[in-house]
Order: sequence, then C-alpha cells, then structure tokens
Amino acid sequence: MQEHIVIIGNGISGVTAARHIRKLSDKKITIISAETEYFFSRTALMYIYMGHLTFQHTKPYEDWFWKKNRIELKKDYVKTVETKSKTLHFAKGDVLQYDKLVIATGSKPNKFGWPGQDCEGVMGMYHKQDLENLEKHAPNNEVCKRAVIVGGGLIGIELTEMLNSRNIPVTFLVREDSFWDAVLPEGESAMINRHIKNHHIDLRLGNNLKEIVSDENGKVKSIIIQETGEEIACDVVGLTAGVSPNIGFIKDSEIETGRGVKVNRYLETNIPDVYAIGDCAEQHEGINGRKPIEAVWYTGRMMGETVAQTICGNRMQYKPGHWFNSAKFLDIEYQTYGWVFAKPRENEAHFHWKHEDDTKCITVCYDKNTNEFLGINTFGIRMRHEVFDTWLTEKRDVDYVMNHLPEANFDPEFYSRFENAILFKYNSQFVNQ
Repeated sequence: MQEHIVIIGNGISGVTAARHIRKLSDKKITIISAETEYFFSRTALMYIYMGHLTFQHTKPYEDWFWKKNRIELKKDYVKTVETKSKTLHFAKGDVLQYDKLVIATGSKPNKFGWPGQDCEGVMGMYHKQDLENLEKHAPNNEVCKRAVIVGGGLIGIELTEMLNSRNIPVTFLVREDSFWDAVLPEGESAMINRHIKNHHIDLRLGNNLKEIVSDENGKVKSIIIQETGEEIACDVVGLTAGVSPNIGFIKDSEIETGRGVKVNRYLETNIPDVYAIGDCAEQHEGINGRKPIEAVWYTGRMMGETVAQTICGNRMQYKPGHWFNSAKFLDIEYQTYGWVFAKPRENEAHFHWKHEDDTKCITVCYDKNTNEFLGINTFGIRMRHEVFDTWLTEKRDVDYVMNHLPEANFDPEFYSRFENAILFKYNSQFVNQ
C-alpha cells in the first residue's frame, strides 16, 4: 500500500518538503492549508500592495504543477491531531489518515492582550488575509487618514514602507530607545532612525501601545500611548511586534511543544512519524549558537529538503551552516553574514564605517584575541553570501577580510565602490596604531 505523507502548511517549508519527497519517491502526498489554495511567496506580499506585482506573480509554480506532480491540495483548517490513530480532524468535520505527518504551519503575529486589539482595522502583516484587510481599510489616503504601526522589527518597517508608498501618514511606535537595537549595533540603529524620519514617518522611540480605541461600530478610531497618555487618531493599526509559532491546534495532543514544536537534529518530534519544519519548529538546543526557532525563509527551505531525505529513507541531520539574512529598510538594503551582535561579547570587537551620505555603513565583528573574522553587517552595499560563507568556514582573520572586501562586492556595474575608504579607515584605526 502506498505510504501517505501529509504536510500541514503550504509555505516554503511544506512545499519544499513535498517537492523533494516527490523527486525521491512515489509516495502519496497531501498538502493542507487554510490560508490559500496554492503556494505563494510570502515575502512578496508587500510588493502587491505597492503595485509592483499581482498575486499571480507571487506563485512560483503554475496551478497545473500540483496535479502533474501528483501532490494533492486540501484547503481546510486542522482542528486537532490524534497521533495514536494517525488521524487529522478538520474544522469542517471531516478526517484524514496519514502514515507520516509534517507540521509546517509557520508563524502568527504576536498579540499581547491590548484592549481593542481585535477591532476592525487592526491587522498583522503576515498572511494573504492581512493584505486583503489592508487593501480594504487603507486603499488610499482618503480612506485612511493615518495608520499606526506597533512594533519595530522587520515586518513593522515593511508595513511602514507599504503605507508610505500610498502617501498614507504613518506613526511608528517602537518600544526600544532606538530602532531594532536588540539586533543592530548602535551606529547602524541610529542611521536607520534617521532614515525613517527622512521619509516623513512619525517615529516614536521608547513608546508602547496602551490601548486601541474603537468607534460605536467597532472600527479603530485612535490609539493611546502608554508613557504619555497621548491619543493619536487613526484608521488602521498594524500589530507587528514579532511573530510566534502557529501551533495552537496541537497544544492538546501528545506532541511535545515549547514555544514551537520540539524537534531533534533530524527534525523528528517525540512522536514517531511526526516531524516539524520551518518557523514552527523548535530545536531542543540551538545549532552552532543559532536560536532554537528561526523564522527565516532560507532555513525553512533547508528544513524541507532535509526532512524529505529522512522520510524517504536517508535519515539526515539538519545543518543550517553559518547564519545569514537580508532585509530592506525603506531604500537601504541590509545583509548580515556570521554573527554581529548589538553589543560585542567579551572576546569580541567591532569595526564600524559609515559613508557621509548616511545611507551606507558596515560593521565587522572579530575576535579581539585571535583576530578571527566572526561576521559582517552591510547597509547599502551588496556583498556576496558565498564569499563570506567561505571566509567564515576558513576562519580567516579580520585583516584578510578587510583587504579582500572587493572580492565580495556584487553591486551592479558603474555603482560607486567604497572598499578603499573602508580599508583606509580600518588601517588608520587598527593597523597603524
């Protein structure tokens, strides 16, 4: 009898797992999602609202792809998982049997019990439904006179950019004293503060949301700031204070959970034939200093590839390698390779360079005892992942990296180059001491 693999979640993790299981086997595969019928690129949602893409453009595969590859799709919400009988129970009342189960349900926006957080016009920016909600309540600056964004992470800055693209005034509440200062070193965070304000965005640092106030119809009309009691009139509130694993439906099952679904290095849960991958998976302990949960696109894809091997008989450990990530802060592109913490740890030191135009900078982290290169953040200068990944693996020293920076640059032809200025400052600061 054909083994039935059921995958809950049609994001990058679940779809990658399905594609690789199909490449490796003839098993029966079913993908379940309540969000959309077909897989789409979640990171591209913002560009639909900004007019650069249509939703159709965000689907990496044609709609016929799934039938051709014998991957069944079911649009429904899983209510409970019964692991002893290997049965899924759906919100609509039907059931489905599995032989092996892959939980790939991703994340959901955090809510912290704010009064009014469920009013009409309050939304996150994670699901396709959030985009539809935003289009309804903020189609233009006539309907939406002002929006308030609560939370200063990457999703918050994306939503701010989206609204700004339609000339909708934005108040941006960031509880930290400087934007994303738990992640970015001081010089970088301060530069992004200035960049946000230069886009005429009302950035409120060190401010928390106290309450969302609704009108008589349950629609958002204002918010109140915790620290000052100030009331700000608005038509939309974006809650972007981080995300957490979307695992409410298994809380009453025998599957072990913490913040996410607990897995070992093979992405196996405590229940045989049940796996978890992507944003909802929580490693029992971090790998190579990485966080137990990583809500990052590329790690989700890697987990999907890894679990497919294990399910198809080639039991494989998840090995994410060196940390890297990329994002965009309005007009400034950001990349990070290796580890650059907001504040250097005991054995670490930072070298920081910033261009006079205040839109480009780098921070290099290294071991101050051994000079080993540990990581780099780049803003406004594109650098090659493969080059830094190699240097980190080879444990190159920081002098080598600084002298070979041009090899890593992949800005387009005719762009200005800054490696000479960076190296000059580095030499002035360190080598010639």
